Amino acid sequence: MISVQGLTVEFGSRPLLKDVSFVVNDSDRIALVGLNGAGKSTLLKILVGEQEATSGTVSRNRGLTIGYLPQQMKLSDETTLTEEVKKAFSHIQELDDEITALNREIADRTDYESDEYADLLNRLAHKTDIRTTMSNGSIDGQVEKTLTGLGFERSDFGRETREFSGGWRMRIEIAKILLQSPDVLLLDEPTNHLDIESIQWLEKFLKNRRGGLVLVSHDRAFIDNVTNRTIEIELGKIYDYSVNYSKFVELRKERIEQQRRAWENQQKLIHDTEDFIERFRYKATKAVQVQSRIKQLEKIERIEIDETDTSRLRLKFQAAPRSGDYPVIAEDVAKNYGPLNVFSGVTFTIKRGEKVAFVGKNGAGKSTLIKCIMGEIPFEGKLTIGHNVKIGYFAQNQAQMLDENLTVWETIDRVAVGDIRTRINDLLGCFMFGGERSEKKVKVLSGGEKSRLAMLKLLLEPVNLLILDEPTNHLDMRTKDILKDAISKFTGTVIVVSHDRYFLDGITDKVFEFGGGTVKEHLGGIYDFLQKKEIDNLNMLEVNTSPTAEKGELREVSSGKQEYEEQKARERTLRMARKAVSEAEEKVMTLEAEISALEDEISGGNVSDPAVYEKHAELTAKLEQSMAEWERASEELEKLETLNNTAK
Repeated sequence: MISVQGLTVEFGSRPLLKDVSFVVNDSDRIALVGLNGAGKSTLLKILVGEQEATSGTVSRNRGLTIGYLPQQMKLSDETTLTEEVKKAFSHIQELDDEITALNREIADRTDYESDEYADLLNRLAHKTDIRTTMSNGSIDGQVEKTLTGLGFERSDFGRETREFSGGWRMRIEIAKILLQSPDVLLLDEPTNHLDIESIQWLEKFLKNRRGGLVLVSHDRAFIDNVTNRTIEIELGKIYDYSVNYSKFVELRKERIEQQRRAWENQQKLIHDTEDFIERFRYKATKAVQVQSRIKQLEKIERIEIDETDTSRLRLKFQAAPRSGDYPVIAEDVAKNYGPLNVFSGVTFTIKRGEKVAFVGKNGAGKSTLIKCIMGEIPFEGKLTIGHNVKIGYFAQNQAQMLDENLTVWETIDRVAVGDIRTRINDLLGCFMFGGERSEKKVKVLSGGEKSRLAMLKLLLEPVNLLILDEPTNHLDMRTKDILKDAISKFTGTVIVVSHDRYFLDGITDKVFEFGGGTVKEHLGGIYDFLQKKEIDNLNMLEVNTSPTAEKGELREVSSGKQEYEEQKARERTLRMARKAVSEAEEKVMTLEAEISALEDEISGGNVSDPAVYEKHAELTAKLEQSMAEWERASEELEKLETLNNTAK
């Protein structure tokens, strides 16, 4: 379908791509990966024909249609949502003309056994299938199905596109491209502004559609589920693997290790050769051998080890002193914008050390509630920030808060303290600010670079409550892995808003779902929540999905239903609290029994093994810890029971 041969792209003195060759076939679902700035977006623009390469060729099959989603879109602001999306069908006449031409060519040929004739038949069948699905009677149905799948409400269909935010405008463009049914899809970061449900819908759509796909995304779960081939851009070269991303990571490690061994062998050869030249340079009897070695040295093609693998670099947040037992307590919190209710009746308690995820459709109130917690906007109800809580906050606009007159190095130097100061260069390299990049002024950095710098700065500030609002949108996968590892090892409390399932998996143990003007609490990780939602959806005959503050819709929720949902949430929280107390009591009783048995053994006077005494000390320490856990659980249960009685 698309053939790339000898492609070279040069920007400045260093080429971005060097002599790159590969083919995109109609069954390929390619993940295009690499560090930020490696050339992924540039390569997509070249494939679609929007940018020229310095040298090399890009060949496309005759009649090939390409659907391209760039990171920045241009939409008309003079049309309604439906009118804009129906522009996807403007090529129907072109398709009809192409089908007519194919039929005419087939009728004129007699080489029925040739590959060319078979190719014509396949192309005709493919184009006819597309045209059949685009029959005038089904256009409205397809538009509705695609828009609702991407999260739009039917009440949105008549609204002008100018009324939608950037995230929803990206969905409009995705809808247009998908409805065009192109032979090849080129998608550049399609999930950046999609919520989890819409990502899952897009995932299923891409898995079921025919045709080629080249995808740039930092969402590992998404590309793992959608792609079957991975092309990595590294130091201007490409490495092509016929596997999905997870398998590619394993193979890449093997490749880097092989490169390292080859580099080490070559370095030894170079050193030995240079040593020989130096030792015998001025001996006439060795002149021939010296000249031979010099020529040998000049001919050596130096092995490069691909970009330094920073995935093994372990970072950790700088922990502040211990906070109180309950860093955040929300009691009947509500937020309205005029007549629009974003959420109401929000009541929950986040314990010290918990890591929770805020999820839900865009505009359902996740960032709004975080702004309430931070005291940035007024609200109704009560939000209590616990004793000695030190908050580290990463907002979606965090990058704009950096001092633009500082360099990258100065920005980090001002927050780094203690031993970490000796590792500033390593930290900057890990976040792709190594070498000369560390001397760049913040004001000349791109949006993605500023986001990475803001995240690194937050890593170095002493906090015990992390609040992260979409922290991964501009991070590549290796940097996200480093951040995920740091959050996993963080001993404080974490609230994270994210639509990245892979990132959330393993770091959060509770999910708060936003939607319908309420916030529901779900125990378990993100995949437990998604599995539960899938089951719920199958059992629901009709779901009136909530409007969003972002889209400006109004929703009337009966007070009786809302009170019922609130009561259910309180009862669920109480059940969990009672269970925690019961489990803590059982743990204490078990330890007391073990200690009692050991003490009986010791009092018998026949114990000579020092390990018995060590075991006694270990169990005693565990008992003290378990007693403290039981006391905290009991205090929380008492507090929740008081709140519940008051609510009744």
